[in-house]
Order: sequence, then C-alpha cells, then structure tokens
Amino acid sequence: MSNLALEFCLVGAGFIGPVHAENIAAHPAARLRWIVDLNVGAGEGLAAKHGARATTNLDDALADAAVTAVLICTPPRTHASIIERAARAGKALFCEKPVDLDLGRVDACAKVLVETGTPFHLGFNRRYDPNHRALFDALRSGEIGRPEMLVLSSRDPEISPPDYVAAMPYGIFYDTMIHDFDMVRWLTADEPVEVIARASCMLGEAENPHRDPDTAMVLLRMAGGTLVHVNSSFRAVYGYDQRIEAFGERGMLISRNRQPTTLERYGVDGIRSDGLLRFFIERYAESYARELDDFIRAVADKRSPSIGLDDGRRALVIADAAVRSAKSGATVALQV
Repeated sequence: MSNLALEFCLVGAGFIGPVHAENIAAHPAARLRWIVDLNVGAGEGLAAKHGARATTNLDDALADAAVTAVLICTPPRTHASIIERAARAGKALFCEKPVDLDLGRVDACAKVLVETGTPFHLGFNRRYDPNHRALFDALRSGEIGRPEMLVLSSRDPEISPPDYVAAMPYGIFYDTMIHDFDMVRWLTADEPVEVIARASCMLGEAENPHRDPDTAMVLLRMAGGTLVHVNSSFRAVYGYDQRIEAFGERGMLISRNRQPTTLERYGVDGIRSDGLLRFFIERYAESYARELDDFIRAVADKRSPSIGLDDGRRALVIADAAVRSAKSGATVALQV
C-alpha cells in the first residue's frame, strides 16, 4: 500500500458520519480534509474535532484538488446525485448502502462510474465482521458441504425515528434486511430465484405512528436450491440481535451475537452473563474500521474495491421483490 494518505471529504455529519470520521482520523493512510453537511452546527463540530474544514456546499470540497476520496453517509435519496458529481470530479467513492432506492437511478450511477473509471465501494459492512467472515471462509472451504438452509436473524432494539421512517417507507426491507440480502448472496455465491415476504406492524401507535412494517420475514429460494429465511424486528428488548445459521449436508455453522465480555458468573442466584450490545455501531465497530481499511488499500493498490455498485443493485432488486410480495401476498420470481 502506498505511503501517501488518502484525503477524504465526508458528506453527512449525522448518525453514521461520526463513526466514519473517527475511523478516517485513526487510519495511518488517511486524512479527513472536509466535512460537508447542510446542518452547520453538526458539520463544524465534527470538523473541529478532527482538524478538517466544514462547508454546506459540496462543490467547495470537490473543487479541492487535494481531496482524493469522498465518503457518503447522507440519506439514501441523496446518494445518486452525490455519486455522480464526485465521480465526475475524479474522486474515489465510498457510499453507505443503499446506492439509491430507485433502480433507474442506480443504473444511471453505474454508467457514470464506468465512464469516469471511478473506484466505488458500497458500505455493506457486515461482510467485514470477523465472525461472519469466519462463517464465510468455512462455507468456502466446504466444511459443511453444500449449504442447504440459511437462517439470518436481524433484530433491532427499537424502530428508527419517525422522520427517518417517513422518508423511507418499507424501510425494514430497504434499510435493515438489505444487509441480509447482501449477506445471503455473499455467503452462498448464488442468486435468489424466488421471494416470499410477509410483514406486520406489531409495535403500538405510540412507537410506530406511521404504521410502517416493523416485523418481517422473507423466504428466498436460491438458484442452486438453498432455502434462506431472513427475519427482522424492531422490538428486540434484550439487545441488538444479529445471528446467522448455515445448515449443510455435513453439519452446521453459527455466527453468534457479540457481548461486552464472555464472562459467566456462577452463584447461588444462578448463572449470569453480559447482555447483548444495544446498538449496531457497537456491534459492528470492528467491521466499520476493517471496511474502511479495505477501501483505502484498494484505492492505493489500484484494484477494484471488494463490494461494488452491482452488489448494491442486486440487493435492491431483492428488497424490491420482498416489498412487492409483502404488499400482494404473492411469490415473486426473479431472473438470475
């Protein structure tokens, strides 16, 4: 990897933005140069913390020749235009998922990336979790033979804020399960040909006033025959619950949840252990750092980033099919 630091412009100072800012600042081959956010206070506060410049105008940062990479963590419907502008400005791109919520806009972005030859990484960070990666490696080595069933549980302790839910209807598929759809493709090295989805509103109106689905299950049949079950909920009262089970002809693999420690305490009152981590940023802190490192190394080594726009497109196709199935009650067929 080159000794030259990758100079970053971070677009979006809220929610996941500070996590990426911390990881950029901590990386020996990266530097945070600009923060772009329409919220002046948020942008300036994050910039001051990391010695960067702040602006509300993306063009200010894109015009800076020293900027070599743009990391996008704004709301999904803003991604496509930022991608296209940054690509035309000659900046390498790291974008949080999804690319966009509209396949037409995703395809338009793909054309711009091809025309400009821009390196592009999509933020499906769960691939970088050490436990999930170990499961992937075991599958690839043939440890359990052909995978016949996968079960992915993806349960959050609470629903997203009302304004976030309003901006992304059926977000349980587009924002949460889309990670699982990517994981399924990655783990099986296969594509789904059939999707059946069901969704419900199980939370009360006080917690879920928009009555957008907060509980969902999806069954996928892969081209190779593997059956996949994905379940998601926004009411995991016991913590952030992320598990994967892979069952095959010669055994089973399980990637379990993470806890603050694995210490178990035995006493007269029984056996106690730490509860689950409560937030996805804690659960996947290591994977976010590993993901950024992989992107930086890819750009420095002039190779394609590990997760590209086509991965995002294919996950979005599955999410679209799941929403159609949940709305209609029908099975949706997909072309490989």
